[in-house]
Amino acid sequence: MTTSAAKQDSMTSPAPQKNIKIKRVLVSLSDKQDVLPLLKALDNKNVEILSTGGTAKMIAEAGIPVTDVSDYTGFPEMMDGRVKTLHPKIHGGLLAVRDNPSHKNAMDAHDIGDIDMLIVNLYPFSETVASGANEQDCVENIDIGGPAMIRSAAKNHNYVTVVTDPADYESILSDLEAHDGHISYSTRKALAAKAFSHTAHYDANIANWFTQQDQNEDSSFPSKISFAGTLKQTLRYGENPHQKAALYLDGTNRPGVATATQIQGKELSYNNLNDTDAAFEIVSEFKDPAVAIIKHANPAGAAIGGTILEAYTKALRCDPLSAFGGIIAMNKPLDAEAAEEMAKLFCEVIIAPSIENDALSILSKKEKLRVLTTGSMPNPADIRLNVKTLSGSLLVQTADSGRLAEDGLKIVTDREPTPEELRDMIFAFKIAKHVKSNAMVYAKDQATAGVGAGQMSRLDSSRIAARKAQEAAEKAGLEHSLAKGSVVASDAFFPFPDGLIAAADAGVTAVIQPGGSIRDDEIIEAANERGLAMIFTGMRHFRH
Repeated sequence: MTTSAAKQDSMTSPAPQKNIKIKRVLVSLSDKQDVLPLLKALDNKNVEILSTGGTAKMIAEAGIPVTDVSDYTGFPEMMDGRVKTLHPKIHGGLLAVRDNPSHKNAMDAHDIGDIDMLIVNLYPFSETVASGANEQDCVENIDIGGPAMIRSAAKNHNYVTVVTDPADYESILSDLEAHDGHISYSTRKALAAKAFSHTAHYDANIANWFTQQDQNEDSSFPSKISFAGTLKQTLRYGENPHQKAALYLDGTNRPGVATATQIQGKELSYNNLNDTDAAFEIVSEFKDPAVAIIKHANPAGAAIGGTILEAYTKALRCDPLSAFGGIIAMNKPLDAEAAEEMAKLFCEVIIAPSIENDALSILSKKEKLRVLTTGSMPNPADIRLNVKTLSGSLLVQTADSGRLAEDGLKIVTDREPTPEELRDMIFAFKIAKHVKSNAMVYAKDQATAGVGAGQMSRLDSSRIAARKAQEAAEKAGLEHSLAKGSVVASDAFFPFPDGLIAAADAGVTAVIQPGGSIRDDEIIEAANERGLAMIFTGMRHFRH
């Protein structure tokens, strides 16, 4: 007989799906807020309360009878609190199958009493890490006894109620009142599911922290990986109305749309969140005032200026038609002058590190406009993971934090770029990193002049960018296309000269691209024939 079969045979009765009377509760809390009303209600129902250390002291000071766990087990707390609930009287009381005779005999033999409810939250590990604490303090805030008790109680939810979230205290009170001091099976099972999610999330954060301690771009991936998230909000729907969606926080507190404060406007949708994140990550690339206008995760326009107003004006000029209904992000505080201009455009979201009061007053007139502040900017060089789901699997990579080093750029044409061209080339290449592949970005005066995104052919992307530049010039009443005298950035090498030739025909004077094609010599020759300057970066920026 297998071990599992033997265990099954020892279960002489089916698992009960009934209400369980609460006679004894164990309480051990790091976050002690809001628990006293629940404990007073339990005391009023003659429930015995066991507790540990500081929690027991708080309960006693509130005038509620409490028994210290050390007195209950007859075993002192030791090793700076590392050992206090790891005891057979605790885990036996949580794990015992009440209707199993052998379990009951063991309880009687070892003076183990039932523990019908466990109220526990864990040492604040993630909060300790986020505070910048040293490694030893972080390690000391790894809870051992708490997760062990939670798992014991959750496994035995047929008999035990496990409470890990203060938000559930009120519903527990309601259940107790509705069932005369009992807790229903449906409540116990739902709380058990929540408890296992809680410990999984907790352990995932610890595992990821350990993995990241010495992580760099050359680090290997662990043989097993976990991802933790805390539900921030359930969304009305996903990308489309027939899809369900929710937003989870990963605990890194990276400045952006997920951690931003929403000052006004409608609830953010799935697409709003996705596009706003894309916009804010673009402007984080720059130190000077920068604005990006995003539509469907691609920039309709992006620019650097002396002020946010100048950057916005330059960005909007690139593609004012696509900017309609888009997202506006900036990397500096939004002032009233810029807000006045932005308010003239119908857009879905405005996000900034901060917004001046006069600017908020202007934007408040557009009640449906979502206005967000983040407090700070994300660091584009941070090492972090991107995750994509495939059928039955996860595809994981480090985020594209690649940065160009000017001393690593290789001029491959007869003509060298001018300082102005070089400045625009570096700007355009940073923008191309955030454009869906195949990506072609025309730029002039540190502003996008035309963007070609997401095409199956690089030639098509080049032609689309050229057409956008022409249309923008016509919209602005200019004689020549915005592409005239611009530079172009390609996110990957040119497989054939045709995409480069299309850019040259549109008026481009300089090209920046990774290089590495088997036809590089042909591409260089085509550039030389047209008097273009061209730089190879050796770095590709595919974005699918």
